[in-house]
Amino acid sequence: MIEFEQRSQGVAATLAGHKIDALLVTSPANIRYLTGYTGSNGLVLVAGSFLYFFTDPRYATETKGNIYGKVQVCKGPLIDFAARVLKSKRLKRIGFEPGHMNVEQHEKLRKALPAGFALKAIAGVVEALRSIKSASEIVKIRASVQANSEAYFRTLKRIRLGARERDVAAELDFQMRVLGAEKPAFDTIVATGERTALPHAHPTGRRLEDNEFLLVDMGATLDGYTSDMTRMSYMGVPSKRNRALYKAVLEAQLAGLDAVRAGVPASRVDAACREVLKRHELDHAFVHSTGHGLGLEIHEGPRIARKEQTKLQAGMVITIEPGAYIEGLGGVRIEDTVLVTERGCEVLTPTSKELIQLS
Repeated sequence: MIEFEQRSQGVAATLAGHKIDALLVTSPANIRYLTGYTGSNGLVLVAGSFLYFFTDPRYATETKGNIYGKVQVCKGPLIDFAARVLKSKRLKRIGFEPGHMNVEQHEKLRKALPAGFALKAIAGVVEALRSIKSASEIVKIRASVQANSEAYFRTLKRIRLGARERDVAAELDFQMRVLGAEKPAFDTIVATGERTALPHAHPTGRRLEDNEFLLVDMGATLDGYTSDMTRMSYMGVPSKRNRALYKAVLEAQLAGLDAVRAGVPASRVDAACREVLKRHELDHAFVHSTGHGLGLEIHEGPRIARKEQTKLQAGMVITIEPGAYIEGLGGVRIEDTVLVTERGCEVLTPTSKELIQLS
């Protein structure tokens, strides 16, 4: 429970700077980060040295002795019970998470509070703490990365010409679960041929044919923590043009990795990838950002993008995933999960980036 206490104290330390007395936390990921709760109905109130956790009777047994904070099991809307605590403790300046508190909750809370109490939208307080991973979190992310990569390796050995994209996706998901993952970190992406030019392609009934790319973008959620990886393979022998496309994206990805280190603006990493692709006259074909943070959620801060001036810090875990997509031909994306260090980065993804030829 010590780590949860430290996280709560970290949130409490920021409240004065926002001129609030307490923060209501409604984001499921933020609630898990602060308390360890994994259920579907929870609410957290952070106020100074106190953390109150509210849930309903379904989770009474599960949370007893297993959740950090003062647990209140409520028969009724959780927001009503939070309002009672706010009134009894005379916590008049209350912050809430605008991206996660719904209108109904906000209205109910506003009506439950007497005159003199004020609600203030405060975004990113817990997320800022979450962006720097603790040693225990990094251990969990490593395990997720390993399971994800092993699931890919096992599936790759089973792929044959004629298999459908959705069959490959199903096998990837199955192997993740066999290896201990509770679920995929996102909807697994499998695309073949010209469909690899769709950055977020959904698997279809299209069958794998000879002389075309196979793109797999996958991630596992293990013990709550996510991973993310994209790898390319080729059915048959790649043409000169396809080899050149793959080589250019790989060069860009390696340049991005080389740019990662503590103190570097995220935009600089993005620029490193784009500069390489521009030299290959493929800058127009790179249509998304270079990466993102991950942890309890698959997309967390910081974004690795053109205008993102956030400076990387040791302990951040991010993805580096440049791509180039050419309509009618196909696309290539190569992605690793990476730990930022003081002097560079550690690539956590163990899977080879060689363009594997499948038969």
